Amino acid sequence: MRTLIVVPARYGSTRFPGKPLMEIAGKSMVLRVTETAKAAADIIGDAGYVVATDDERIAAHCEAECVPVVLTPEDVATGTDRALAAVAALGLEPEVVINLQGDAPFTPPQMVADVGKAVLETGDDAATPVVRLTWEALDELREHKKIAPFSGTTCVRGPDGRALWFSKNIIPGLRKEEKMRGEGEFSPVLRHIGLYAYSLSALKAFAEMPESYYEALEGLEQLRMLEAGMKIRIVEVPAPEVSISGVDTPEDLALAERILKEKGLV
Repeated sequence: MRTLIVVPARYGSTRFPGKPLMEIAGKSMVLRVTETAKAAADIIGDAGYVVATDDERIAAHCEAECVPVVLTPEDVATGTDRALAAVAALGLEPEVVINLQGDAPFTPPQMVADVGKAVLETGDDAATPVVRLTWEALDELREHKKIAPFSGTTCVRGPDGRALWFSKNIIPGLRKEEKMRGEGEFSPVLRHIGLYAYSLSALKAFAEMPESYYEALEGLEQLRMLEAGMKIRIVEVPAPEVSISGVDTPEDLALAERILKEKGLV
């Protein structure tokens, strides 16, 4: 197996305890995510997937649905660390590990496959997707940041396709924006989507590094990699059909179910 997709599914969320087991239109969130993982693994080829959880209830639910699952320690700090813990618990040595968050049930399988393939094909340390914002979407993000300044991450990349920086601020600054708006539908701003594929060696190295200076300031794990000189491949993808990046609260869950019904996806 060259690629392993890990779905971290922690029970004890502060804002929404037990959310992996909560149902969206009659199906638990963790099962919706594993459907994405399975489809992505089929696209990649020579790939597998597993749910990594700290809770027997989630493990039992997965086992009842014939979903691969592994128990990991409760005190693991992040989803990234849990992904590595799952690899260790399984005794595997995949070339690439994809961390597919267990609260992101609307991630397109092709997007997951694309970031995994990017690491396999380029040999970079990691890969992550971005969406190029239309001018309308950029205006919406600016308005959203007036009330939630740390929601929404943007990215700049170099001509080699690798990340230069990520920020909770909107980057880059646009000095000639009025002129640019007349040149096309899309802005130069890339909005980051929190999905990562890592080479196994990079994931192990990343987990051993202490929190970095800019990581602490911005609250962005990926800055630890950039500050250490690691290479992150940026994969530009189409905007997902369902734009909710994650389900963090009961309100998000209700919104997700409503959107699915409106789009005829249930």
